[in-house]
Amino acid sequence: MKQIIIIGGGAAGFFCASNLDEKKYSITILEQNSDVLQKVKISGGGRCNVTHACFDPRELVQFYPRGNKELLSVFTKFQPGDTMEWFDQRNVPLKIENDNRTFPESNSSQTIINTFLNETQKKNVKVNTKCTVKEIEKQDEKYIVRTNSGDFEADYIVYTTGSSPKSLKIVENLGHKIVPLVPSLFTFNIKDELLKDLPGTSFENAGISIPKLKTEESGPLLITHWGLSGPAVLKISAWEAISLAQLKYNFEIEVNFVSIPMEDAEEAFQNFKQNNPKKSIGQSKIFDITNRFWQKILEISKVDLNKQVANISGKEMQKILENLCQKKFQVTGKSTFKDEFVTAGGIDLKEINFKNMSSKLLPNFYIAGEVLNIDAVTGGFNFQACWSEGWLIAQDLNEL
Repeated sequence: MKQIIIIGGGAAGFFCASNLDEKKYSITILEQNSDVLQKVKISGGGRCNVTHACFDPRELVQFYPRGNKELLSVFTKFQPGDTMEWFDQRNVPLKIENDNRTFPESNSSQTIINTFLNETQKKNVKVNTKCTVKEIEKQDEKYIVRTNSGDFEADYIVYTTGSSPKSLKIVENLGHKIVPLVPSLFTFNIKDELLKDLPGTSFENAGISIPKLKTEESGPLLITHWGLSGPAVLKISAWEAISLAQLKYNFEIEVNFVSIPMEDAEEAFQNFKQNNPKKSIGQSKIFDITNRFWQKILEISKVDLNKQVANISGKEMQKILENLCQKKFQVTGKSTFKDEFVTAGGIDLKEINFKNMSSKLLPNFYIAGEVLNIDAVTGGFNFQACWSEGWLIAQDLNEL
């Protein structure tokens, strides 16, 4: 019986193992940690954001800053609808939330983990934890995997280690080119009077741009103890991961907290002024923001909160609107987004055959998951890439 060694007991490795034909292969998973599926466990705040309800591959690839071209063919073979069906067939119903993120109905990542453990047990997959791979040697038709718990012989290798520098070094030694790792999905550290004392304040839709990189994003925004976070920031951090690393995370951003153009904001202000001349500016609800934030805007614009709206000068109005629609901040660093650490960089995609996720350089060697130079914005997309790639590998091996 041919031996398949899967290196890495995460999402891609377990999904591949769960879809392999156990009558054809003896399957072993090697995992260096004491627990498997650690990222699955903490994803989505412990609920596991399994996938994203986007069923058109062309639309789906738009969420991947790196790997979008290559994943198109992958997703035409296995996409979020297939993922949902796969779990459904194993009595794990998934639910789609308002923002299209998809979770198990149980709201527990343990449900997903148990499904994989059951599937792999049924297939007699051996799972060796605390097993650290030190190197892989090609010997004739086989591979020798050297670990801290002895050597393993494999006819086929499935390499799904995640993006640890050590695991990249191992494939680099086998001849693969590595694109340097940089963080993707991080929040911006900003010290600014406007954000002080307001952590937890959120904006349903804000615009954010990085003038130096001529790039912009919009979406929900959140003030944190360290600066700014939320989907708008995470998206821009993912798309510009490499440029922002080159800037050493020191750059200027411009934020439009209300996501409306300056002229429209001015018009709204003038209309309010005409209709409510006697109202104090501090109590005026002109824009869709919290009172605390509005009062902070007035404070940094040096406008007296008790002043009647009718008495706000043109100059004062300009200052208020600039702070609201064109506020510039200096970013002085980053904080990694929760534990769902995602990196850009990894094995060069030119060296992978995306029909079956095999290495173009190494025979009988398959690669999937975050070890590749593929990453996505937050929302279940990184897992979907793992499921689709793992499935393709299993199909290819099952047909050999």
